[in-house]
Amino acid sequence: MNQKKPSRREFLKTSSAVTAGASVLGGLSLARSVHAQGSDEIKFVLIGCGGRGTGAAAQFMNAHKNNKLVGMADAFENRLSGSLNTLKGRYADQVLVTDDTTFTGLEAYRKVLEVDCDLVMIATPPGFRPTQFKAAIEAGKHVFMEKPCCVDGPGYRMLIDTCKLADEKNLMVATGLQRRHEPRYKDTVKRLQDGAIGKIQFLRVYWNGGGIWNRPREPGMTEIQYQVHNWYHFCWLSGDNITEQHIHNLDVGNWVMGDQHPVEANGMGGCTARYLGDAKGTGQIFDHHFVEYTFADGTKMYSQCRHMRNCFNSVSEHAHGDKGVCNVGGGTIEFFDGTKWKTEEKGVSGHQQEQIDLSNALRAGERYNEGYYAANSSMTSVLGRVANYTGKVVKWDDIVNNGPTEFPEGPLSWETPAPVQKDENGDYPIPIPGQYTRLV
Repeated sequence: MNQKKPSRREFLKTSSAVTAGASVLGGLSLARSVHAQGSDEIKFVLIGCGGRGTGAAAQFMNAHKNNKLVGMADAFENRLSGSLNTLKGRYADQVLVTDDTTFTGLEAYRKVLEVDCDLVMIATPPGFRPTQFKAAIEAGKHVFMEKPCCVDGPGYRMLIDTCKLADEKNLMVATGLQRRHEPRYKDTVKRLQDGAIGKIQFLRVYWNGGGIWNRPREPGMTEIQYQVHNWYHFCWLSGDNITEQHIHNLDVGNWVMGDQHPVEANGMGGCTARYLGDAKGTGQIFDHHFVEYTFADGTKMYSQCRHMRNCFNSVSEHAHGDKGVCNVGGGTIEFFDGTKWKTEEKGVSGHQQEQIDLSNALRAGERYNEGYYAANSSMTSVLGRVANYTGKVVKWDDIVNNGPTEFPEGPLSWETPAPVQKDENGDYPIPIPGQYTRLV
């Protein structure tokens, strides 16, 4: 852990050309610290101890009584201690964390990777995930990584290369796109892929909801501390809400299309309610997006996401074919001949089911790699965001290879200058379509 780590740029210079590969199953593990088939105990560490990280850890411990939490890392001590107290209160026999296996600060993830464990759970703000995923796989650990998995093209390229490394090491890569584990979604998507509604003509996907949380600046915080504290509101950390939340719906669209990804996008968006309201000056992301995505065969996917109060809300996905229309999450099809279909699969908690599946697979000695489709769906959201920020028609290959870099290079500390600074009016810069020129 003390040897010099290559920078993000140095790593990316050695990356191969980007293509989305299929996971490679089997093979001899090159890692020493991995769960052996037949062993009953799975030791895991948690990187990122906020609400989602705490929830994922709890759900993994729910999945089996011998899933044991042995280490934790977070940027903030109060986040870590709050999470630890919550988990200890519910899972006293499964939380084996000690003072020697808790770490705080922006580089704390490196230290917790030295703890003896089988699995690493990563639930930090999305901008950090490619680097932390790479470090965990290099350390020979299985990984569960929350979505989205990157916020820019360089992060995407790092993800793909790290997924290939995970395959070489026979390591599990699970991701937090939980709809993929829900029986209702799985049954419905299979029917669509088998041609139930005929040729897919277009897709509609939505994450339209109310406002989001906003954490005020605390006394004594440096600028980068504030931004990490209030991470949702900064593109270099969250990727904007089209990436942080809408990825779920975009992923379903890609899944329906046979795990293809769009090849281009155009759209529009902005920051209206938040900028004019009480959250002015707290961040830089848009509060509404609309994107028209185009797949290689010409099929369109129309995407909406919004964070505004007192508006029409929908979190859903819909497929339109020449024989009927499907509400994918609802598990229903209305055919044009007047007949209807509804899945018999029951709704389950996707967050819990994905941890049950992960726990069972590790114990059975099975390996799967969800990192490829998670990377593609993360990048799909980035493609739409860049289209909206620029006001241009943007191409997948251009944004993957030459798009703007959001996340800064190199080790970070609380004294590192933040990558986004306020202007002379005390506001953070919000992209203006037609004027945003950060494409290389």
